[in-house]
Amino acid sequence: MTILLDPADLVDAGRYRFDDAELIDTSHRQFVDDGVCVLPGFVRDDAVVALVAEADAIAPLAHRSRSRSTPYLAAPDESFPEGHPRRTIVHSAVEAVAYDLFPDTSLLRALYEWDALKDFVGAILGQPVLHRYADPFGALNLAVMREGDLLGWHFDMTDFVVSIALQSSAGGGHFVNAKQLRAGDDERYDDVAEVLALDDVSPRVRTEPMTPGTLMLFSGRHSMHKVSVVEGPLPRYVALLAYDTKPGTDSSRALKLSRYGRLP
Repeated sequence: MTILLDPADLVDAGRYRFDDAELIDTSHRQFVDDGVCVLPGFVRDDAVVALVAEADAIAPLAHRSRSRSTPYLAAPDESFPEGHPRRTIVHSAVEAVAYDLFPDTSLLRALYEWDALKDFVGAILGQPVLHRYADPFGALNLAVMREGDLLGWHFDMTDFVVSIALQSSAGGGHFVNAKQLRAGDDERYDDVAEVLALDDVSPRVRTEPMTPGTLMLFSGRHSMHKVSVVEGPLPRYVALLAYDTKPGTDSSRALKLSRYGRLP
């Protein structure tokens, strides 16, 4: 297998040119209108093979976390009536490899630290300047989901998430999205409750295509989403690349302990 050393070699440059104004404009409009932009085949097929090999090597370093919370990533608020989304419990189980555990030779690390990719993502988001996270654990993660793992319905606490799908599980592990379910100050609790009650059969939800090599930009603050239960022995791998419009972004001590089981 060829070892790729330059992050530019990982990207299908014939399909995704970072100076392609039409591509950037189309992707930006998709992100604004749908809250999600999906770029399939962003990473070349042979590069996906190399990245999966890297993921296999570092996956044993992942920290396993389980959580019970509301879709708002908070404890139940008993000021709301029973059955309300603010009191509904969802379950999640996932493993994460922290940024500081990626070796200096990591291709995923090189891709994340590549300014050209950061600027391309910023252009699609409509942000003139993006900064990589200052979080020594959370700046770059490998999310590992094994048989029986899942992410329950939830809204994100960040404005956007950037991910690269590396390996799909044999079954399940689908990224399911109820797009733009809330807007601004309008929580639309009735719509949220409908999705929680109907789950995958709700007409409000769709499965986003996350084939290996896909780059996804996702606005999870307004779109409730989940990852369905992973089936089979093949782990699901997704790289999570953390950027922000502000410099110096870090996560809390509580989040570090929950997600990585340790502090810097």
